[in-house]
Amino acid sequence: MTDALTVAVLGGGSFGTAISNIIAANGPSTYLWMRDAQRAEKCRRERENPEYLPGYALHDNLIPTSDLAHAVSTSDIVVISVPSSSFREVTRLAAPHIRPNSIVISTTKGIEADTFFLMSQILEQELKDVRIGVLSGPNFAKEIIQNQFTGSVIASEHEEIFDVVRRVFSSKTFRVYSNPDRFGVELGGTLKNIYAIVTGMATALGCGSNTIAMLLTRSLAEMGRFARELGADSMTFLGLAGVGDLILTCTSDLSRNYRVGHAVGTGKSLEQALQEIGQVAEGVNTLKIVKQKADEMGVYMPLVQALHAILFDNKDIMTIVHGLMTGEMTSDVDLQGGV
Repeated sequence: MTDALTVAVLGGGSFGTAISNIIAANGPSTYLWMRDAQRAEKCRRERENPEYLPGYALHDNLIPTSDLAHAVSTSDIVVISVPSSSFREVTRLAAPHIRPNSIVISTTKGIEADTFFLMSQILEQELKDVRIGVLSGPNFAKEIIQNQFTGSVIASEHEEIFDVVRRVFSSKTFRVYSNPDRFGVELGGTLKNIYAIVTGMATALGCGSNTIAMLLTRSLAEMGRFARELGADSMTFLGLAGVGDLILTCTSDLSRNYRVGHAVGTGKSLEQALQEIGQVAEGVNTLKIVKQKADEMGVYMPLVQALHAILFDNKDIMTIVHGLMTGEMTSDVDLQGGV
């Protein structure tokens, strides 16, 4: 039974709102925590989140709140859906109130800059006596709340989490698959943001379908190669959390990262592009972090190197593109590595 459970979703952005609405519709008492008390009160009063998902009604079981301690201390499942830059801070705020043996799920796609920790690794550091999972996949919040058919992945080493998350998070239009490779699933959701900037830029430059297909497949190979060096299973990248999320994010202007790339491709500076978007584009910070890590490890990532040169070294786009097209033509598929 799901209605006997209580769930707290920390983060009142688009995805936190969409996923908490699904959970509430399945029966559990569900809290949607926001830092801003006035915003929480407005959402509670108007029964929608006008800042992020205007026009979509919040379920009656969903309680917007700014009382973190109450929401977390009364919940069996805690879902953290905040930007990666504030993930550790929010986790630390919640930690004293999380009940022993609770399930804690991260939906955040990003890497901590100073440590190269993924979000679930931060949870491991900051929390004790909890069961950790990651929810990731090709999941635009706007389409989820419109009841578009969507697939996602729950990843954890705790198999009992799979059944609970499927019951609590699934709906007639939101399907949840399982994968034990938490590290790989999380890396897939993080790395694809870089390549969405690349394809957005390519589209703005007038590149056709041939080019986008090449970029997508070479991006997948690059992601798998990097993840394998970090100890993830590169086969994970053939699933929803890998190639599925890559295709979605790299081919739709619903993606903030794609829109950043497209704006830069039209001649705007990175600062102008980010200001125009007005929301966090995780791929920009992820690019810096992954470039540094790839250099340290000696991992061949030509698309990462090229994008970094354009965004942060003020290199001419067409010069970099020409360099990519005249570089070494290596094997298409690493058969030993999976992708």
